[in-house]
Amino acid sequence: MGGELLRVIVSLLAIIAMILAAGWVTRRLQRRPGGGGRRIRCVESFAVGARERLLLLDADGKRLLIGTGPGGMRTLHVYDGEAPREVVPAASNEPAKPVFGDLLARLKVRS
Repeated sequence: MGGELLRVIVSLLAIIAMILAAGWVTRRLQRRPGGGGRRIRCVESFAVGARERLLLLDADGKRLLIGTGPGGMRTLHVYDGEAPREVVPAASNEPAKPVFGDLLARLKVRS
């Protein structure tokens, strides 16, 4: 009886080792050589509707604005030259709008 239990435990450990080895081999095979040097990269995406999206892509040093939807994909704009830098909004003369948390705190103080 003890020999049978030992054989079952060793068999289970062997099966677990084979599963782990198969997972390791699968991960190694899925890695692409030079994966860090991708030529196309999604910079940003924005949902316009339920099934429509805008994609901002970097492709070979150019920046593309792509629209996607049920009808397919369409290039909306190609930015020339270097990729545009982040745009910082200019300061406006309008007073800052109160944050919801601030309004809620004011209501609590009044109560």
